[in-house]
Amino acid sequence: MNRIIIIGNGFDLAHGLATRYEDFINWYWEKWFYILRVCHKKSETDGLCTFTLKETEGTWHSSLWERISIINPPKGFEVVNWILDNNQSFEVIQSHLLFAINKAIKDRKWVDIENEYYQLLKQSITTPDKIGVTPEMINEQLRKIQSLLIEYLLSFNGADIKIIPDILKYIYEPINADDVSISGMQYFREHCTKWAGLGDREWFEFIDRYGINNGFSSIDVQQFKEKHTCKMIDGSTFIYDFNAFPKYLIRPESIMLLSFNYTLLTNMYTKTGIGYSNYIHGELSEQDKIIFGYGDELDDDYKDILKCNNNEYLRNIKSVKYMETNNYRNMLAFIESAPYQIYIMGHSCGNSDRTLLNTLFEHKNCVSIKPFYYKKEDGTDNYFDIIQNINRNFTNMKLMRDRVVNKTLCIPLPQISLNANDNE
Repeated sequence: MNRIIIIGNGFDLAHGLATRYEDFINWYWEKWFYILRVCHKKSETDGLCTFTLKETEGTWHSSLWERISIINPPKGFEVVNWILDNNQSFEVIQSHLLFAINKAIKDRKWVDIENEYYQLLKQSITTPDKIGVTPEMINEQLRKIQSLLIEYLLSFNGADIKIIPDILKYIYEPINADDVSISGMQYFREHCTKWAGLGDREWFEFIDRYGINNGFSSIDVQQFKEKHTCKMIDGSTFIYDFNAFPKYLIRPESIMLLSFNYTLLTNMYTKTGIGYSNYIHGELSEQDKIIFGYGDELDDDYKDILKCNNNEYLRNIKSVKYMETNNYRNMLAFIESAPYQIYIMGHSCGNSDRTLLNTLFEHKNCVSIKPFYYKKEDGTDNYFDIIQNINRNFTNMKLMRDRVVNKTLCIPLPQISLNANDNE
């Protein structure tokens, strides 16, 4: 039995990295602050946004830009809101995608850029005259945002990031039988039976890979075999009592850290011979292979996109972009190779990755889905938000109820702030 760790942006946030889309957009507006305060032209643009000084009686004054410097210290959204409020002196024209992103942040205090992109793409089909934007224009705007996002994330290179010991422990922890779905219990029993049939040498090779150091010896295995197992005529091992199996030895054979992030933080948690990283959307070290777009083939409107005789509509659809690397194929090979658990660490399971998550969640080899939720300072948490999103990634609700681990068995994802003593 294997394990997949689905790693999302919350994983980076747990380590103290400000990688929310809101953080990125705030950084973007702060860049404009430094550009405009020294500007000596009437207009400045970057292809996403254009700032222009309005003429007064046929003239304009570059000194007006200097008024922006009164905002100190600069906060990105404060800068742009101050300019928008001074519409007698300034004019701001935002691209369609940037406008949608900022509106989402203003209305909801958060944004999923990939979802805003997809919604705008659909509107260009249903109401092209109303929104006045083509898929080519939307894709170019997304390309510019992707380039800026890469620049922003690269700024974290060299940051002093340390492993959170509790996260490392949970990634490589034993398999808990209570986490396994009812339909997957046979796989769990087969997993225990396989290990019970191993010889002493194989046992020690196994615990050496895991680095298990809690007084384990071959006597433990021998006593277990003598008391709780027997050899069948066909040479297989039969276990009388699975509850008697040494629980700390029931470990996954292999662990894939399936990262949806672009930062290389996931690599810090790999272990030779057991756990390895798969950056399903690419990584900053290979910028030309980064996947940034949308992936929801289960959406009813997706069929309308396919009907359009314009490949621009498919340019940034993730299921198409997955064909450019081996990452998706490697993931498929992993889930086909053996039954597997899923741990969710920092991924919201939103619709922008719905196609891929549906493949993982409803696969015949999936035995459980365990979310590590975020606990807020006021004591509330987002467990049910994650569950509701997981629900949308299923087409078989009976399967969902069997595989998703209930809250009593789930825990919050450890945060760097809660592990200060371990990281000094």
